[in-house]
Amino acid sequence: MRAVMPKKAGSGECTADLLAYLFGPGNHEEHTDPHLVAAWTPGLPCPARTPDRMTLSDFALLLDAPVDALRGPRPTEHVWHVSVRNEPDDRTLTDAEWATVAAEMVAAAGIAPHGDTQACRWVAVRHADDHIHLVATLARQDGRHPRIRGDIPNMHTAARAFETAWDLTPMSPLDRTARRAPVTGEREKAARRGLTESARESLQRTVREAAARAATTTDFLTRLRDAGVRVREHHDENGALDGYAVALPGDRADHGTRPVWFSGRTLAYDLSLPRIRERFHPTIAPADLARARTRIREAATLLTRAGRAEGAGDVAALGDLLVVAAATAPTPVRDQIRAAAAAFEQASRAPGTRTLHGTARAHFKASARALEHAPRTARGGGAPAVLTLLIALVEAVEAATAWHRAQHHDAQTRAAAQAAALLREAATLTSTPPPTRPSRSVPRTVRVTPAAERGSAPPAAGAPTRQHPNPGPQHPQPGPGPGRSR
Repeated sequence: MRAVMPKKAGSGECTADLLAYLFGPGNHEEHTDPHLVAAWTPGLPCPARTPDRMTLSDFALLLDAPVDALRGPRPTEHVWHVSVRNEPDDRTLTDAEWATVAAEMVAAAGIAPHGDTQACRWVAVRHADDHIHLVATLARQDGRHPRIRGDIPNMHTAARAFETAWDLTPMSPLDRTARRAPVTGEREKAARRGLTESARESLQRTVREAAARAATTTDFLTRLRDAGVRVREHHDENGALDGYAVALPGDRADHGTRPVWFSGRTLAYDLSLPRIRERFHPTIAPADLARARTRIREAATLLTRAGRAEGAGDVAALGDLLVVAAATAPTPVRDQIRAAAAAFEQASRAPGTRTLHGTARAHFKASARALEHAPRTARGGGAPAVLTLLIALVEAVEAATAWHRAQHHDAQTRAAAQAAALLREAATLTSTPPPTRPSRSVPRTVRVTPAAERGSAPPAAGAPTRQHPNPGPQHPQPGPGPGRSR
């Protein structure tokens, strides 16, 4: 989970219009009790709760006053707007706690350093339980321009202190491994269209699965197109392919005039074309599932002995293996394995300098190749074959957990541990015998010949009756992380 995560939501808006949105009902009546929780000066009246003392227009004039008094040209973009969001599972902070967060965040960003009475004017607005909006005008009260550089990284650093002090679940450091969650507008668009997930999330899953299965760039792009995704290639000045973008059919912007394209890098840090190419491995002849299980266990052993650089390649390949396992899993456990693959995603990206040539990588890649044929080859093994495969995957993910722990990758350790728990749950479902439907016994001496229009004959006496697998409890995809609030 991510807690107190600042993310810039946009600058340059008209101050009055932005305040009208923040203190208003929202685009879809999603704002609840909008009110002021903190400001550059104590005791400022809230335009939502005491409109007789402060109107929105007067509020905007107060914020804009230092901009109008600037010595020199007025900046083109003078509004600084950032949202600070908690994860839904964390406890609800009080207004006083959010006020403390707001003051620390604007100080860390350079908007209003502690003790600077001539700093920029700012306010913090709350219209939901899990986040606040910080709005400031980029002009100091002494007539000078503020110096703001590295505001978002500095705010992330400040957020870590609140996570520790208030027992909030720590967020990943800025190592570019955290999953890129859909922004609020993308989620609202999906809800309006009656979709269970945003276009970004659908494309993330489709592109990741294609990348996990592909052996070459051509193979990767072909798999995307076969999955029904629109693909736009980008070529450099010499005509060489150096990037791509994808879009969902029917997902359009600007009143339906153009598709909404996502480059690989905007979907996830490891889905850019150069990063995907790093994961390609020479085509491996598929082995049977028994050999795949052996290779997974051998790879798990190798991963426990891997160093910092080598292990990064191993966990990346293990992440691809889990994606393929989810796509090819039997229906009763598919949702659990898909959830495990999603949970492990951050664990597949090791922070810092890395190479993707780990010693266990070839074994994981070969196993993924075998799993592509699992729907056909697993028929003879049934549930026992799936169970032993899941046990091998649990061993591999536990080895990845231990490796990340040894490297002090806290966020990756938690992600891998969560994936292991989900895989164990899937194994439990597989090991539970499915219930049988009560069937009426037919005497051996009776032969039933059905009429042609009534379909096929019932099974003869003594023949095994068909069993119906228990689908097990359904587990939804992990919820999206924080994103833009407007």
